[in-house]
Amino acid sequence: METVNVHQAKTNLSRLLSRVELGEEIIISNRGIPIAKLVPFRASSNRRSSLGQDRGRFVVPEDFNAHLPEDILAAFEGRQE
Repeated sequence: METVNVHQAKTNLSRLLSRVELGEEIIISNRGIPIAKLVPFRASSNRRSSLGQDRGRFVVPEDFNAHLPEDILAAFEGRQE
């Protein structure tokens, strides 16, 4: 993993991002102290594998979509009863 200083990062941001896009991770330092890490952004790639992981762990109650009692609804809406 390569480390670059802030000036190098600002000057070569496009090149660094191209490398990160290919899977490389780059640390940005300020006066020799690491302050940030550039890593590939893969938000949607793992989403499908996480769907359904909790299947069977809880049951949705039959009255899930039922109307709330008026006093509870009033409290949520900030109305005085």
